[in-house]
Amino acid sequence: MAGMGMLATELTLRRAAVLDRRVAHWAARRGRVAVLLHEFVCFGIKQARACLFGGCMLALLLGTWAWYPPHAWLARYDFLVLAALLLQLVLIATGLETPAEARVIFAFHVVGTAMEVFKTAMGSWIYPEPSVLRIGGVPLFTGFMYAAVGSYIARAWRLFDFRFVRHPPFAATAWLALAIYVNFFTHHFLPDMRWVLFGALAWLFGHTWILFRIRDVHRRMPLLLGFVLVALFIWLAENVGTFAAAWRYPAQRHGWAMVPLGKLGAWLLLMVISYVMVSAVAQRQRAAPVGAHPVREKPTER
Repeated sequence: MAGMGMLATELTLRRAAVLDRRVAHWAARRGRVAVLLHEFVCFGIKQARACLFGGCMLALLLGTWAWYPPHAWLARYDFLVLAALLLQLVLIATGLETPAEARVIFAFHVVGTAMEVFKTAMGSWIYPEPSVLRIGGVPLFTGFMYAAVGSYIARAWRLFDFRFVRHPPFAATAWLALAIYVNFFTHHFLPDMRWVLFGALAWLFGHTWILFRIRDVHRRMPLLLGFVLVALFIWLAENVGTFAAAWRYPAQRHGWAMVPLGKLGAWLLLMVISYVMVSAVAQRQRAAPVGAHPVREKPTER
């Protein structure tokens, strides 16, 4: 079955490649604006493919909030756990997700769930609905929400053929990720080191550029800007999740309100943890540190 799924995916991608070449030929005959428009559409399609797991999870949250029977024998949260597992299996069986990506996603699932157990015990947020598949006050579907972040980064890394200029050594980024994770726990008892971590993040990645290929040409942008943009979209997704009553902050217990913009900083730091975990997979695949062989050629710009 997995082989059939991968074959169907390969055939679909080949048809898409043929269509893309035809559209590219059409755009080239109509000038620069048409070429840029075609590339923008391709960028959107690749982003949608990278967001597939996260987008499906958000759709599940909204769909079950709107239509799931309130007195069903299977609790809504437990249904979300089973649906997320099925979604993960389908992505692997169809070849839309590689085994290496699945492993890092599972690792981030564990990391996220451990933090959730602690945070809910401290009263940072709650899960208001009953469920059986849970650890303490944390239903198990929440780990898949964290895994969605890792899934996006891993898939985007592959789809956009990420390369880097002046990337810091992996060991330095790993220590930063560990410090960020520890601070999520210790700031309840010790001074919050968040601003020190922001400074370390800027110092490590302030001169790093990410090169990403939409079609034939690698474009580039500051990696820090990419981090902020991803964190912004995660914050927007969190607003959708709290609106769908998947979880609630203390200020939302008596009615939904937008998640404070200050949470954007927390998501930025958490997203860095996911990025470092995905980069570890990329490092093993290339058998060299991420920053050991920066792109030497000047990226083509149009």
